[in-house]
Amino acid sequence: MANVLIIGAGGVGSVVAHKCAMNSDVFTSIVLASRTQSKCDRIAAEVQEMHGITIQTAQVDADVVAEVVALIRTFNPFLVINVALPYQDLPIMDACLEAGVHYMDTANYEPKDVAKFEYSWQWAYKERFEQAGLMALLGCGFDPGATQVFTAYANKHHFDRMDYLDIVDCNAGNHGKAFATNFNPEINIREITQPGRYWENGEWIEIPAMSIHKPIEYPEIGPRESYVLYHEELESLVKNFPTLKRARFWMTFGQAYLTHLEVLQNVGMTRIDSVKFNGMDIVPLEFLKAVLPAPDSLGENYTGQTSIGCQIKGVKDGADRTYFIWNNCDHAETYREVRGQAVSYTTGVPAMIGAMLLVTGVWLKPGVWNCEELDPDPFIEQMNKQGLPVNERVDIPLPHEY
Repeated sequence: MANVLIIGAGGVGSVVAHKCAMNSDVFTSIVLASRTQSKCDRIAAEVQEMHGITIQTAQVDADVVAEVVALIRTFNPFLVINVALPYQDLPIMDACLEAGVHYMDTANYEPKDVAKFEYSWQWAYKERFEQAGLMALLGCGFDPGATQVFTAYANKHHFDRMDYLDIVDCNAGNHGKAFATNFNPEINIREITQPGRYWENGEWIEIPAMSIHKPIEYPEIGPRESYVLYHEELESLVKNFPTLKRARFWMTFGQAYLTHLEVLQNVGMTRIDSVKFNGMDIVPLEFLKAVLPAPDSLGENYTGQTSIGCQIKGVKDGADRTYFIWNNCDHAETYREVRGQAVSYTTGVPAMIGAMLLVTGVWLKPGVWNCEELDPDPFIEQMNKQGLPVNERVDIPLPHEY
């Protein structure tokens, strides 16, 4: 039905490649490209062995617009699926506009030299994509991505007005490493060491990093200490659902992880500015990334589950209503299916679903869009088919104060 170009060959890129190959009736030709082509070749060999589908590979520096344009013109894809680094969103969007192809990603843009992420840079492309008759789908992973679909689904089917939103994200898995991050270490550590923020009564409340926390009960997992972070989907959700009085994002961290992170911060290893070492400029966080286990290496011995969902309170038919919608994903099962761990799987599968809905015309519309602005029903339907079954409960106690 359509050719797609996947840029990025980390843990998420691998899952996207596998899942696109498993839906070859939709994705009739797949190209996987990254800065290091050997990583693409390894994934392609795995896809061929497991699914009997041949995918092409290529080398590209996604920081260089001209290289991405040349790659697009060589393979003529209908859509570019960007699962590279968030710093590369804008160059890839520029390349898609120049080459005349649709675009999607799983994380919003952030400058490399500032630990700050927001949608303003990408929302500024809206008119250019509209005028070109092209679509840019932003943040189509799990969080962001599926969590926004969950919120839109709740709004469509269960509420006349949503007042309170809490996104809850638990990884109760065990990879057996003393310290490792489940996605790109550089992005992960930048995200959780910056100040937290949440939306309340029409304004952003900023808090010291990790300063608000409490145990939250997760399905099939039990209670886990959960911390309020700032997460990018909050920015678009409060814009698109203006009745929300409060919106927060919670994520679990084990004590060993937090202890390691505190030590790394105290000794300067999480810095993103350069320092002199043996006459060379190095960025400590980039060096740390190089010595930590790669996220795509964690899958083989990973056990346990992730649990990610939305807990919402509002009004339906004049009465108070609570609603919980979530997915649990098993690390060992995802490794058996696509040789990946569940954190990569829960990002990569929604990316494939978003690409499927765009390619088949279900979500295709010119402009720049966040997931909650599109019909949630076909996305939920595909989650249930593609390995991320959706659970929901109505009018149950939720672990928050209102």
